Amino acid sequence: MGAGGGAVRRAGGRLRRLARSRTASRDPGEQPNILLVMTDQQRWDALGCVSDWVRTPHMDRIAAEGVLFRQAYTNSPLCIPARVSLSLGRYPHNHGVWGNRRYTLPASAPTWMRAVQEAGYATSVFGKTHLHPHKGDLRDREPLMHAYGLEHVDEIAGPRASVRCRSNLTDLWEQAGLYDVYRRDIKGRLRDVPWVARPSPLPLDLYPDVYVGRQAATHLRTYSGDRPWFCWVSFSGPHEPWDVPEPYASRYDPGAMPAPLRVEDPGPRSRPRGSLDDRLADPVPFREGEVGRLRANYAGNLELIDDQVGGLLEVVAERGELDRTVIALVSDHGEMNGDFGLLYKQNFLDPAVRVPFAVRLPDSHPDRTPGLVSDALVELMDLGATLGELAGAQPADRSYARSVVPVLTGRAVAHRSHVVSELKGEVMVSTDEWKCVLNASGEIYLLVDRSADPQETRNIAGSPDAADAENTMRRTALQALLSSMQ
Repeated sequence: MGAGGGAVRRAGGRLRRLARSRTASRDPGEQPNILLVMTDQQRWDALGCVSDWVRTPHMDRIAAEGVLFRQAYTNSPLCIPARVSLSLGRYPHNHGVWGNRRYTLPASAPTWMRAVQEAGYATSVFGKTHLHPHKGDLRDREPLMHAYGLEHVDEIAGPRASVRCRSNLTDLWEQAGLYDVYRRDIKGRLRDVPWVARPSPLPLDLYPDVYVGRQAATHLRTYSGDRPWFCWVSFSGPHEPWDVPEPYASRYDPGAMPAPLRVEDPGPRSRPRGSLDDRLADPVPFREGEVGRLRANYAGNLELIDDQVGGLLEVVAERGELDRTVIALVSDHGEMNGDFGLLYKQNFLDPAVRVPFAVRLPDSHPDRTPGLVSDALVELMDLGATLGELAGAQPADRSYARSVVPVLTGRAVAHRSHVVSELKGEVMVSTDEWKCVLNASGEIYLLVDRSADPQETRNIAGSPDAADAENTMRRTALQALLSSMQ
């Protein structure tokens, strides 16, 4: 790890000693356990309780027994900046991570995970975090993860990065004689048609999402400490490639998948341009039936993950702890899946920027409001502030995240007047009525009337009829940025 490795190890050791010392003076019965289920690249509508094209009964259960937020937005529609924002409660313009560059979250960073640990929790993480570069051997950076506040660590890289990045999981692949097979499969997809949908060469029990779910379940099943536990289960799916194994690969009919959204041509109009214009001008050259096939594979991956979530809920129930466990569900960003001729993320349209967000309070919580579907505007980073408050942790330093506990307990209906998301110098601001995107020059190049056009098929930026709304959103965006410039 170089010269900084010793400092990271010392920081991690200090934090673990601090957590143990605080535990001795607290009654763990006063604090709920916390199970955080996080997916990678799950669209906001990719839940059975929201749409009819996917089955996710266990994720639906979390929403039904808690509060489902229908207007939750990532702070960046890209992995690393989104996850850094979640960890710190800060926007890309604060932490400076605007894209997927090689970035390491500093060991001294004031994460909410460390605040939860300092509040007396036994903390663990399974799966993908992407808070440091996916290269080399992830296990070499466990001291860094400890410094973030995560004691028990079993980390994996994303699907593509696993070709070059070692972990406990890749060791299992190698022992089974499958690592080279996996590498060839991934490299072949990238060389030929990256969006092809075909099953992984890995058997089901060695598929990354199954591994993550089972490792977390085993950890929870065997945990016998006297501290309340926080377990972050971070699946690497349904992130592309579309490679869910059988039997899930055949669970959905490609022909039954929803048709992709299309942009309506507004006709000639003068307006600023931005990165989305470049992408829309160069759509993915899908062949006949490809969008349906990749969507069916994506749905299969979600059902696979949902089955793993079901296993986790079963373990919590076996422990007799549902009455004192907070359960949260979230994703880092969405996936276009062929909408508007696009794939992946890296834009501010809803399929990429809106995410699932649900929180279930323990059965014993006196102000629990199960079954509530909230239209409050929420940002991804708000989850950290929420879990921190429920754990009795100190708020993270210089955080702009806001806890949604008032909504969870029925004390509030509204949460934010607007939400902000950022990527590569561009800024999205959305209210209940409007969404706008400013390009790197600060000009509004995308404006959507969210009430009249919920599917965002019409960009009315530059339209004379939308001048007042454009001016209002420009002021809202300026105020949002100025209020978060510390």
